[in-house]
Amino acid sequence: MSRGVVPTLLFVLSAVLFFGLGSLFAARQTAVTEEDQIAALRAEVGVLKRQHTADAVATAGHLNDRKPVGTMDDRSRAALVDDIKRQLRSEMGLLPVSLIRERRQSFVELYSYDTTGASNYGTAGYLGHGYFITVKHGVIALGDPTGTRKITAVKLMYNGHAIPATIVDTGEADVEVDPGDWAILKVKEAIDLPPLDVDLSYGFDFADPIFRLGNDYSRGIIVSTGYVGQRTANSLVTCLTDGHPGVSGGGVLNTDGQLVGIPIGRMQGDFRFSFILPLRSEMFRKIPQLVTSSTVIP
Repeated sequence: MSRGVVPTLLFVLSAVLFFGLGSLFAARQTAVTEEDQIAALRAEVGVLKRQHTADAVATAGHLNDRKPVGTMDDRSRAALVDDIKRQLRSEMGLLPVSLIRERRQSFVELYSYDTTGASNYGTAGYLGHGYFITVKHGVIALGDPTGTRKITAVKLMYNGHAIPATIVDTGEADVEVDPGDWAILKVKEAIDLPPLDVDLSYGFDFADPIFRLGNDYSRGIIVSTGYVGQRTANSLVTCLTDGHPGVSGGGVLNTDGQLVGIPIGRMQGDFRFSFILPLRSEMFRKIPQLVTSSTVIP
């Protein structure tokens, strides 16, 4: 029985020995394979790092490498500033203060006197060659059913004194605040005033910004701003600008400073709601060679 046990033990020991040697060899093979893979990965990472370094550029600047920046001359700078100002004025509906002050010189105070001994005041805008535009109800008595009231004299204030003016032409209005409520005056005295630039093509689109200059409460020429409302059934235009007494016959200017209409009245009981009479060629039919922005009127 002991003879049978010994060979069996030897066989088991041999099997265990060979199994251990096999596992050790396999572990070594695995270790070698993993080391090779790790080495390959390290090599690939190194290549990527070198490529990244080559592609990357530092953001620090060098004074010697700096390229000169082109400078802007005075003319270019002034043109740029003017363009920015124009864009701002267009977007915000503004008129340069210098232009408003310049246009103010083209308007004068108007005073008329009638047979009842009363006097009235308004505004007139200068068109050049001694001609002025104003409202008819400022120089001719309208709305008097008896016909007894007559205007006896019309005078314009120039350089601090009143000069006489004669009526050259009028519209067909029989009442105030009417499409025919306009008049053209002329003075014989030589005057030095800047003539207005007349624009007959202005559209008076809704919300267009406009500027009104007039003899506000007979306190001199005052500026007021507003926006176009809508056209009325009788071809007038509504606007929210101050419609105080005395501004009738004054000027309504667009954002380019051109004369596009005249204020002729207001809503009863509301000084904010004004009526504007847009200019049309008929008004200048008796003014020789008046040059406007849209046409030349013979």
